[in-house]
Amino acid sequence: MSFTLAIVGRPNVGKSTLFNRLVGRRLALVDDRPGVTRDRREGEGRLGDLSFKVIDTAGLEQSAPDSLTGRMRAQTETAITQADIILFLIDARAGLTGGDRAFAEMARKSGKPVVVVANKSESRAGEAGRLEAYSLGLGEPVAISAEHNEGMPDLYDALRAAAPELTAPPADQDAEEVKAWTRPIRVAIIGRPNSGKSTLINRLIGEERLLTGPEAGLTRDSIAVDFEWQGRRFQLFDTAGLRRKSRVDEKLEKLSVADALNAIRFAEVVVVLVDAAQAFEEQDQRIAHLAEEEGRAVVLAVGKWDLVEKKAGAISKFRETAEWKLAQLKGVPLVAVSGLTGEGLDRLMQAVLDVYAVWNKRAPTHALNEWLEQALSANPPPAVSGRRLKINYITQPKARPPTFVLFCTRADAVPEDYKRYLINSLRETFDLPGTPIRLTLREKANPFAGRAKRKH
Repeated sequence: MSFTLAIVGRPNVGKSTLFNRLVGRRLALVDDRPGVTRDRREGEGRLGDLSFKVIDTAGLEQSAPDSLTGRMRAQTETAITQADIILFLIDARAGLTGGDRAFAEMARKSGKPVVVVANKSESRAGEAGRLEAYSLGLGEPVAISAEHNEGMPDLYDALRAAAPELTAPPADQDAEEVKAWTRPIRVAIIGRPNSGKSTLINRLIGEERLLTGPEAGLTRDSIAVDFEWQGRRFQLFDTAGLRRKSRVDEKLEKLSVADALNAIRFAEVVVVLVDAAQAFEEQDQRIAHLAEEEGRAVVLAVGKWDLVEKKAGAISKFRETAEWKLAQLKGVPLVAVSGLTGEGLDRLMQAVLDVYAVWNKRAPTHALNEWLEQALSANPPPAVSGRRLKINYITQPKARPPTFVLFCTRADAVPEDYKRYLINSLRETFDLPGTPIRLTLREKANPFAGRAKRKH
């Protein structure tokens, strides 16, 4: 079923960039200067299997009706009236402004489904702005980067959730057509050069799709390969081997490494492939840390298992080493595999599905606060400079990865080791093995701040 999507927001938040991304070509003029778009522009957009009309609009500004900006605003209001779904864009790096709040109210009053989109979220600089967008009261903000083509699958999911009656497949579609609507899980295979990444993918898909050989560095571009396992669709990304930065000299290799890093950012699950003969060297740890920093679900694969002498407890020793050297990914699944013989591939794909489910996990707010009460009772927060820290409550604003916000007094004074205690306890209580956990501390707003003192 087709529908109409209107992109609205303040000037220079990236509306035209997103419009161009959705229509698949550069129709709208894009510039760093605000106010480039004046008329509303329409195009035929696509996102996954969704087809729709998309309307680019002028930046919303408060102004007199007869002024140029006032007439531009009227064009935007017309687009909102025509739309079935509204994409309300904010600049995640800039955070919310008074204009954002005013125009969010306009979107709310329209009565249309609204999806809040935190654009320019390609780095951690945008995380605070995305969290702040919850205060608009328009639901969970979707973090994207229209310029870098990041977060589009999350936007797809948000559109489906916002108006299921408009975006669902027709009831008379057969099972194969419905399966085609399901988005594949994006899996990046990363590791040091010559660790067997291409061989592993070739074995999974059952054909010599990727060039392999004894030479290190054969793969340069990140290659995406579609794959299906037990009825689930996957998109596998083969990547260039990641060497230590000090060894990367040639311009071409630098570009290949950058492409591999982009594959990690675009992926949902990252399989860190290590060579069984040289497992968990310093560079392996750096690579796993990269995936954890980007907030991706992680599976450790010990490759070339066919070359390992099979002794009792061999895989257990690898697990012990991983627990010690990758403490930030406690409980990460580890699977022994061989791209040459096919050993362990079913276990690997099941582990991918398992960590993907954990990565998407949400905990109810009441259960979180019951846990918090018990965690504080078992290990109260320390006093800092003679003053006791008070922790009030906790909530989970998002998954992918599981992200929690803890409201407390003196957030900047909470020691790092106490944060680690809380994260480890969250991981154990809510069964979150191997996935990155984000814990943000915020000071609870003082309801009396700014009020004048009463005179007696």
